[in-house]
Amino acid sequence: MTELSFFSRKEKNTMISLFKRKVKSYGSIVPISVDMHSHLLPNIDDGVQSFEQSIHIIKKMIGLGYKKLIITPHIMGDFFKNTPEIIFDKLDKLKDIVKTEGLEIELEAAAEYYLDESFVERLEKEEKLLTFGDNYVLFETSYMNASPYLEHVVFMLKSQGYKPVLAHPERYVYLFDNHKKLFELHEKDVLLQVNINSLAGYYSKSSQKIAEMLIDKRMVSFLGSDCHGEKHFLVTQNAQKLPHYIKALEQGVKNNKLL
Repeated sequence: MTELSFFSRKEKNTMISLFKRKVKSYGSIVPISVDMHSHLLPNIDDGVQSFEQSIHIIKKMIGLGYKKLIITPHIMGDFFKNTPEIIFDKLDKLKDIVKTEGLEIELEAAAEYYLDESFVERLEKEEKLLTFGDNYVLFETSYMNASPYLEHVVFMLKSQGYKPVLAHPERYVYLFDNHKKLFELHEKDVLLQVNINSLAGYYSKSSQKIAEMLIDKRMVSFLGSDCHGEKHFLVTQNAQKLPHYIKALEQGVKNNKLL
């Protein structure tokens, strides 16, 4: 692939300036250098829709101090019918562009599985799932309604040697007034991943309060950007100044163990 011309000379100079900025310091606290939840593979879900957009965000993530991005496209039975072949083909192409651009960032891919009947069927057939780190599986549920499969899925994931990670538990409306369920899941070794943007109230005040509560109770294992594009990135950038973001770092979230 020849030298990319995604950006004008002025844009590239701006990005170089961004890279030279000092990465935010938290004193003796180690900043997060690994993001484990994003949608930066183009045109396969509701995330970025072009490689230009992917590279634009990746450069900005590098500017924030990230050294590794684990990209997690949606897999949903009725909507985003992604397969490992589709995901890794896009990943390989993105890696080629990153290499050509000379960017110092490690890229991996897993998936964000939607808890639906097709996911249950995958587990019942013991199909190999896309994982990251220490056999972690990232999954989400409906935002509005509790899933009748949740307990069964958690049991099957664990019995097959996976470590379930529930994406953005603070965003599920059916859990807004049911914190007991969050405590039960945590006690059953379901790891909880909070979106950084939730700490800034990006989704709702209710989501922000739950995210902060989970951090206060030391129940958060991962912080993720859940970045779908420019707007998400800007909120993530600003959220890194917030007290509960810093508190999560102090508690030692597991992100950097994925490096």
